[in-house]
Amino acid sequence: MAEPRTVTVELGARSYRIVIGSGLLGGNFALTAHIAGPDCLIVSNETVAPLHLAALRRNLPGREVNEVILPDGESFKTLASAATVIDSLVQSRANRDTTVIALGGGVVGDIAGFAAACYMRGVAFIQVPTTLLAQVDSSVGGKTGVNHSDGKNLIGAFHQPQLVLIDTDTLKTLPERELHAGLAEVIKHGAIADADFFAWLEANMSGLLRGDAELLADAIQRSCEIKAAVVAEDEREHGKRALLNFGHTFGHAIENVLGYGEWLHGEAVAAGMVMAAALSELEGSQLERLKAILAAVDLPLAPPPIGAARMAAAMQLDKKIRSKELRFVLLKQLGEAYVTTDYPSATLQAVLATADAAD
Repeated sequence: MAEPRTVTVELGARSYRIVIGSGLLGGNFALTAHIAGPDCLIVSNETVAPLHLAALRRNLPGREVNEVILPDGESFKTLASAATVIDSLVQSRANRDTTVIALGGGVVGDIAGFAAACYMRGVAFIQVPTTLLAQVDSSVGGKTGVNHSDGKNLIGAFHQPQLVLIDTDTLKTLPERELHAGLAEVIKHGAIADADFFAWLEANMSGLLRGDAELLADAIQRSCEIKAAVVAEDEREHGKRALLNFGHTFGHAIENVLGYGEWLHGEAVAAGMVMAAALSELEGSQLERLKAILAAVDLPLAPPPIGAARMAAAMQLDKKIRSKELRFVLLKQLGEAYVTTDYPSATLQAVLATADAAD
């Protein structure tokens, strides 16, 4: 079995490793070395737990292991779910040396991380992401939180994990739609930061869609390298880290107006990236390349017919707003992004109009 790959998120005393490989849940990685105290709480959901919880528990010898199983879905990414995790910590008499382990996709990771940030003002936290989207995006960087009815991720905290353990074997149980949604975030990383990686994705997309393990490991590693570098430079999103939100201002608005869970996050981001690229007034051939690679993954290229006015209203709670001005992540070209409040208002209205129902 190949040695695991490692990417380090450099944050001084809070630095941590992202470990990527096969068979890591089943014992090909000494997880207990990262659990300082005598006990841990595994947070998972009804879909993932039957598939992977037993393997994770076997990899925790000598530790008292408690668990909480949440309902599956974005609609359950709420304060009530976070409270369920905190209640479980209280009931198990967890102390400050307890470690919370998130086993699941981005929703599980965000809820578990937020609960870990809140309990006793912060306990240790390990991410074990089982979806491609979580592996390349939400598990890295310390953003945790839950949704509010008026906006996505409005309630949360920065709380860096001790470790991100990515077992690529979990992707074998991932539904095709979830794999495609995760590839949207992979494509995003190439679009904002690495034109060569974007071209590599174009050349290798058919293999990625087939689930080629080596290609997926390559894509995960490069995505994590890009995100780790940005997080190391701007941990709390005062500047450069906002670039990681390319497509997300529009995408979060789509999720909010539709109702969380109607579209997967990656599907909304895909449509959002096309909208952001159009607002960028990206050179035509490059816009077509972005649309073509998203189409190859069967991802949406336009928002659903939810109405321009409703989208605009939903964007008013976007976390990139400063001094009441809506900022967007735009592209100078594929591989180079920037954040700005300087965009043609007429172009923005035209982009939003793509969400109006056809006559």
